[in-house]
Amino acid sequence: MTQNPLVSVVIPTFNRATTICRTIDNVLEQTYRNFEVIIVDDGSSDDTVPRLRQRYGDRIQVVTQSNAGPAVARNHGARVAKGEIIAFQDSDDLWKPAKLARQVALLSAAEESVPCCLSNAEMGVIHGKERTTFEHSSLFPQHEEGLWLNPLQVLATRFVLFNQCVAIRRSAFERAGGFDEKLKYLEDYDLPLRLSLAGPWTFVREPLVIYCGASDGSFSQQALKDPFTLKDCELTIFGEMLRRVGDGEHYADAKRYLDRRLRMFRRAVTELRLGRKRAWWARRLARVMAQVGHYQEALFRHSADYPKMATSPLVVQQSSDEMRALVSQ
Repeated sequence: MTQNPLVSVVIPTFNRATTICRTIDNVLEQTYRNFEVIIVDDGSSDDTVPRLRQRYGDRIQVVTQSNAGPAVARNHGARVAKGEIIAFQDSDDLWKPAKLARQVALLSAAEESVPCCLSNAEMGVIHGKERTTFEHSSLFPQHEEGLWLNPLQVLATRFVLFNQCVAIRRSAFERAGGFDEKLKYLEDYDLPLRLSLAGPWTFVREPLVIYCGASDGSFSQQALKDPFTLKDCELTIFGEMLRRVGDGEHYADAKRYLDRRLRMFRRAVTELRLGRKRAWWARRLARVMAQVGHYQEALFRHSADYPKMATSPLVVQQSSDEMRALVSQ
């Protein structure tokens, strides 16, 4: 990586004229100054595009496309990007001023094989307590920053907030194939799973992102109202990941976790189908299956088999052999 690499900040937006300016102003306050901002308007019907061009001029780049969804928009922005590092942001979330500086420093210190750097994020008050995304996903790193040694095993068992929190080497993003545009939902789960096949990531335990939550009309809210399509995406993602890991001994634990998750999604589809039937016994069976699944998952999360986040301090320019040794410990 070159010294002081260019970072491309890609922000997809759709009908967010009233909120996106706050996000752009926030990005422009980054202490790391060598970055470009690319806004991808996904076919907005409001005045997003003229408003942005009038307010920011050549300080940002605005590209447009017909409405095709966030995965297509992010890939479009990545193709336009000129940076060695790509950072994605959503049009209603915020970054702390040092976010890019911390991530660029870690990626610069790590070997080129390390694909990305993930930071923690503030989620606000949940059940009366300030929560972070790392806590929400049961990630408790032993170090403030460094190498995350087992992202594949962890991501095979739970979702971790990704898009707003990550900085990715452009080369790694391209090798992974970018976001899967065939997925209606969960493209932000699919890409990190594929990136985790590259090996360790870097991470920052301090929350450098302020996650403002899924707003009305967002894809997250749409997914909750479209459970069959959501489950179909989950089945597709985890079926493909099992194919990718194959029978390699190095992936034995990950394969076991992926297979368990896939069986859980298949059971959830059965529950949904039973719950839609008119017969009372089918709906009752669906509720019983859901309760059993809930308790099984709770037991798994509290078992010794549940993978914890394994970390190490970052040693500058660790070799691939050294990192593989760390992973196997």
